[in-house]
Amino acid sequence: MELNSNQIREILPHRYPMQLVDKIVDFEPGVWAEGIKCVTVNEPFFQGHFPEAHVMPGVLIIEALAQTGAVAILSEEEYKGKIAFFGGIKNARFRRQVRPGDVLTLRCEITSRKGPVGFGKAVAKVGDEVAAQAEISFVIGQ
Repeated sequence: MELNSNQIREILPHRYPMQLVDKIVDFEPGVWAEGIKCVTVNEPFFQGHFPEAHVMPGVLIIEALAQTGAVAILSEEEYKGKIAFFGGIKNARFRRQVRPGDVLTLRCEITSRKGPVGFGKAVAKVGDEVAAQAEISFVIGQ
């Protein structure tokens, strides 16, 4: 099932400049989601990171992965209208710089849940190259 940017906004509370997923290409509610982020030179963070050598901040790649996972969890009927908050980030690794013109493929799989707390495994790629990966945890709030 595919979601465009307007449909993503119906699930996630994020808005400009923090909506970091352009499209969900497929997902299974409560299990996994795969999305894309088309990185352009017009991103506001490139004004300061770095003006002479644009590189997407790693923390924003992790945020894009978390938003992708949030689509998976918040698309479940019981969590519609809720917010997923970061609980933690473990074993984050950055393996490739992400620059304007790159298309990030974002995948997050929910690995376990107990009540409103859950864990996911996330990987961001550019083509076949891993750009970043991490284990993330989340808490569902109001």
